[in-house]
Amino acid sequence: MSATWQDLAANKKQRQHAAIPKDWLITPPNNAQLDVTGIPITSGLLTPFELEITGTDDVDHLLKKLATGEWSSVDVTHAYYKRAIVAQQVANCLTEIFVERALARAAECDNYLKTQGKPMGALHGLPVSLKDQICLKGLETTMGYVSWIGDYAERDASLVIILYDAGAVPFVRTNVPQTLMWGETCNSIFGRTVNPHNRNLTCGGSSGGEGALICMKGSPLGVGSDIGGSIRVPSAFNGIYGLRPSSCRIPYEGALNSMLGQDSTPSALGPMSVSLSGVKVFMKAIIDLKPWTKDPLAIRKAWDEDSYKLKEHGGGKDLCVAIIWDNGLILPHPPIRRALEETKVALEAKGMKVIDWPGFDYEQLCAVLVDVWAAGSADDYAAVTAKTGEPVLSTMALEGEPVGEWLAPPKKGISAYALWQLQKKKSELRKAHLDLWESTRSLTGTGRPVDAIISPVVPYAATPHGKNLDLCYTAVWNALDCPACVFPVSTVNPIVDVKQPRDKFLGKSDELIYKSYDPSVYENSPIGLQLIGRTQEDEAVIGMTEIVDAALKEYRAN
Repeated sequence: MSATWQDLAANKKQRQHAAIPKDWLITPPNNAQLDVTGIPITSGLLTPFELEITGTDDVDHLLKKLATGEWSSVDVTHAYYKRAIVAQQVANCLTEIFVERALARAAECDNYLKTQGKPMGALHGLPVSLKDQICLKGLETTMGYVSWIGDYAERDASLVIILYDAGAVPFVRTNVPQTLMWGETCNSIFGRTVNPHNRNLTCGGSSGGEGALICMKGSPLGVGSDIGGSIRVPSAFNGIYGLRPSSCRIPYEGALNSMLGQDSTPSALGPMSVSLSGVKVFMKAIIDLKPWTKDPLAIRKAWDEDSYKLKEHGGGKDLCVAIIWDNGLILPHPPIRRALEETKVALEAKGMKVIDWPGFDYEQLCAVLVDVWAAGSADDYAAVTAKTGEPVLSTMALEGEPVGEWLAPPKKGISAYALWQLQKKKSELRKAHLDLWESTRSLTGTGRPVDAIISPVVPYAATPHGKNLDLCYTAVWNALDCPACVFPVSTVNPIVDVKQPRDKFLGKSDELIYKSYDPSVYENSPIGLQLIGRTQEDEAVIGMTEIVDAALKEYRAN
């Protein structure tokens, strides 16, 4: 008798648990403890030295310690692995656990430094976590599908090969929703990943495991993917940094995905980190190793230092930033509005000009993208799950709670011709948006169009499970192929972020989102925003986000 999908899932989960060193198990916190971010410190599992290592808020600092040999890669990897396992026990954020393999790789890095007298590469000895779609040779990559249990990768993804060349130490893989096409993280193998700041809230998705792990400082730097917000949403919900790069800037070849072959709006791999220095060093390290020599779709474009130094943006002086206060579909909750207002004040205090972004038909742009996904997604999911008969998840809601649909594509696909019409419409909208951006030259006073846009990531902070219902604030930038970097701003304060009365709404979605806001439910939920630049301006987006982040830190200090 063949195993059922439930048997396969249970066996995989058991094997995962067995991979945890027994002396790394902790007494789990009471279910009533919602904020578990302090558990790694109070658990007693990590030594003072390991807490010093993992408490680092700057990836550049870590890399300097590793490059000089002051901290060994074995010690750093061991420390992060222990903290990652603590994170797993309180937030359920991991999938693949391979301690001995990672420590052996770390030892290789240490030996190289000792024998060669120089670091192996720009990421020498640094532990790097990977979303569970990025293949590592000899490991299963399930991507939340029971049907993929037992499929072992015969080779590394191109990005992993480059990470090895850069001296990195891949050390864990992180949880995702089945299909990846969710703004939350739950599947039938590993279950639900929760938000470490408040376990009643979602960590976001689809790179939710990465978001929760990095939030717990169980990894200094990780790799997520983003087709409609899947790096940016969990980055915002977990209070970390994350970049959705331009398409094909980071090599995707050899990684698994849903809807492989859909290249109208491709998914992009990108960094998530405890610091902006982690975002920058990842991008530069990967690009410097010429990913276009390993991935035929990777753009042949070297790291542009002039762009990072904002040569085309006045050298970073007299920047003009536009704010999207709302997208014409859903008004943001009070905490998000406050974050936008605080960011504006912080930037103006540094002498920057801040203007309102002109309106655009983002509703149509978002709808086109969703229709592109729906063209064949149901067939794609059915083809994968047919192997075991596992159900395709239709909700991220808690068991027994009302279903909250995030994305429900039509079950019937469309013709190739109909898809071409969608792609044509998207091209027309991209041209219209480009013209709009260029037209802002008359508004900035700098002689340049707006240098960057600052926008909500979603219209709310991290929501209760099953309630992340909106994607348009992020997905439109995928459709436009604009790089976008998330930066943390604040957390929800129920005393300050009170609900404001409203009797008029932009539509049914706006009314639904408005009614969902209860300040006490969202307490302690992180608030992040995104800075958006133009296509292939990844370096400039990082440079401008650094300026905005520094301004906000100075504002909060005062």
